[in-house]
Amino acid sequence: MKSSAASSRQTMTAWAFLAPTLIVMGLFQFLPILGAFGMSLLDYFPDSPNNRFVGLENFARVLRDPAFWEALKNSVLYLLVVPVVVGLALALALLVEPAIPFMNTFRACYYVPVVTMMVVVAYAWTLVFNTDNGLLNQLLVKWGAAERGIPWLTSEGLALWTVMTVTVWKGLGYYMVMFIVALKAVPKELTEASRIDGANPVQGFANVTIPMIWPTVTLVAIISSISALQVFEEIYMMTNGRVGTSTLVYEIYTTGFDMSRGAIDFGQACAMGVLLFVVILGFTVFAVKRMQGAYGTT
Repeated sequence: MKSSAASSRQTMTAWAFLAPTLIVMGLFQFLPILGAFGMSLLDYFPDSPNNRFVGLENFARVLRDPAFWEALKNSVLYLLVVPVVVGLALALALLVEPAIPFMNTFRACYYVPVVTMMVVVAYAWTLVFNTDNGLLNQLLVKWGAAERGIPWLTSEGLALWTVMTVTVWKGLGYYMVMFIVALKAVPKELTEASRIDGANPVQGFANVTIPMIWPTVTLVAIISSISALQVFEEIYMMTNGRVGTSTLVYEIYTTGFDMSRGAIDFGQACAMGVLLFVVILGFTVFAVKRMQGAYGTT
């Protein structure tokens, strides 16, 4: 009887601690999500008193819109940052993981971009990539690598790739820390046993370290993929969606909030948001299953 009462008190205590977070998430995350699903079925305009139910018409309009497919293509293309982030973050973690003097300073330096606001990062890199007087072009011209400034952010063939490099640079330190924690959790006995069995460092890393940290590799890949599909600030600050750089989230923003493009349409913007949710959910499930199957993880 006492154990049952103690268990009930523990349960009530747990819910008491969770309640503030659940209330805040419910009000500012779950309810807006449900509202977006509802508005995607309406012909919803903020300045209109008559927002009629149209069912799936907004989705049909979105799927007929070439701008949506262009934005979807760019969002999918943006996923190419994922293997780069995973590879570079793991390499960086291997580099700074050893406990040697001043290594904490190096780790902190690599982590600084993570805690820097994206607005500041994007503005700084815009100055670096400026065609006429950007630091990068000045160096390239001075060293003879280019005859004139390269249009990093104004060329349709370069702009999206340039913004991708900023995304990689910004998030690298965050994923590096995740890999450092995973590497420290690998039992030293396993790596020592592999060396005793005659495995060289590369074989030991591939056959011992990678399987042990594979759940973290999966987590980093999933988180970075979701972030790539939701990219917005870099696009908004560095190119403003021009020269073929508009992504799904940017297209949602311009459809639902940008008055410069004419009448805003919340219904169609919400329909795009629902489709983005479906894309992210589908991709996440697919990626988890594929990566779990790679090393038989569960």
